[in-house]
Amino acid sequence: MKPAAAKKVEGASSSRSGTREQDAPTTLVPKLRFPEFRGAEGWNQVPLGQISDRVTAKNKHGDCTRVLTNSAEHGVVDQRDYFDKDIATAGNLEGYFVVERGDYVYNPRNSNAAPVGPISRNNIGKGVMSPLYTVFRFKNETTDFYSHYFKTTCWHWYLRQVASTGARHDRMSISVGAFAAMPVPALSPAEQQKIASCLNSVDELIATHTRKLDALKAHKKGLMQNLFPREGETQPRIRFPEFRKAGEWGERLLGSFIEEFRSKSTVQDEFEVMTSARSGLVRQRDYYDNDRITERDNIGFNIIPPNYMTYRSRSDDRQFYFNENNLGITGIVSIYYPVFRVINGSNKFLIELLSSFSRVVGKYSVGTSQTVLSLNQLGRIRLPFPPTELEQQRIASSLTTLDDLIAAQTQKLEALKTHKKGLMQQLFPAPEATGARQASPLRPEAVEA
Repeated sequence: MKPAAAKKVEGASSSRSGTREQDAPTTLVPKLRFPEFRGAEGWNQVPLGQISDRVTAKNKHGDCTRVLTNSAEHGVVDQRDYFDKDIATAGNLEGYFVVERGDYVYNPRNSNAAPVGPISRNNIGKGVMSPLYTVFRFKNETTDFYSHYFKTTCWHWYLRQVASTGARHDRMSISVGAFAAMPVPALSPAEQQKIASCLNSVDELIATHTRKLDALKAHKKGLMQNLFPREGETQPRIRFPEFRKAGEWGERLLGSFIEEFRSKSTVQDEFEVMTSARSGLVRQRDYYDNDRITERDNIGFNIIPPNYMTYRSRSDDRQFYFNENNLGITGIVSIYYPVFRVINGSNKFLIELLSSFSRVVGKYSVGTSQTVLSLNQLGRIRLPFPPTELEQQRIASSLTTLDDLIAAQTQKLEALKTHKKGLMQQLFPAPEATGARQASPLRPEAVEA
């Protein structure tokens, strides 16, 4: 799906404007450009410090107590909302930077999601930030263009080039002058606004579909709270009309519904290595983009055929995973993932029941620093079950319908995110693609001086 603004963009080749000397400024030309800018010159590059000021105002008297953080995934967020608790204490906030709405924040901590650390705009309001962060404010108030620019990787090469090895391997060490010398694109306000408006429209569409997905998940959660008895109760709040006179639910041993599957892999086995993810049980090579367990290492792993279940025995989350038949493969999982199948009832019903009673199930784990829930212990847990298997299937069917809607909505959302990522790669020229790395005249020492 393409927003109307994005459809107006037409192709333009990436090139350098004319022949320039090695120490002369290099212009950048995006691969996609709106029609009204196709004949315009390429983008210049200027030091970040030329169009922005570093923010160093401290929270001297501790008047501001709202602590913000810059996460790689969500950008600038309230620390309490992000961590569900206060990481920084009120008495230690005097040395924190005061950050206003619209300021930009660089977090030097790197991660898989932000290889050189994220730069994000503060869109949530006034707060304070750790002095480990770099805060800067653009001289021009209209900064939507740069908000999108810093979500690309176009500037990563520069930080890698000027960073020195710090005391911590997960944190970039960059001097104030080097950061201020970062080359950023400088183009006409009209073209900046056009690009920003296009990407803003995509963001609004992504936000709409995200809200729809969240609503579907919330609906399913609420439905499960009513279709299954709540903790401490034995009867559900809602039953389908055809089962309201079928008799009450009763507590049954899980062991009467499941059977352990004991089969280990050998060096001759050629099964897919599988791992647990938020979306369920997935092939390891799809999830990590590489095989973290080699063929030689997988001897003795637990085999899990289609329609069998597993869970992490050494974990507190007690999330259960179903090797759905539509995946169509027999896989292998770590020895810490017991494998079992349902012998009495519905697969879908049981996995949703276990999810609904995850806290109850977790209480049966044993151990101190590392809790363990064996399959034998799982079998001794009593949970409420409907009097007939037919009611199990009816509940499972209603939840499966919701899961299908959630899966379809997730696919739409991922497609939009992929579209935006590809669009940004075309709208923002990468310096390495134009030779700007070699020809860039922006030197940290010049800015520091």
